Amino acid sequence: MPIAQIHMLEGRSDEQKEALIREVSEAIVRALDAPLPSVRVIISEMPKTHFGIGGEPASKVRR
Repeated sequence: MPIAQIHMLEGRSDEQKEALIREVSEAIVRALDAPLPSVRVIISEMPKTHFGIGGEPASKVRR
């Protein structure tokens, strides 16, 4: 069972996350010849204050 774990900053819509899950799943199916029902995708969202870019919180770098 292939599992893809994606870490990203919060703020994307449910529709965008659904599209991401679909596209990543399809890529895994193509690359690994895995059956789609066996593919798992985990999205972990984090607040921009919990992620640093160049020594600064993303909340200050990306507005």
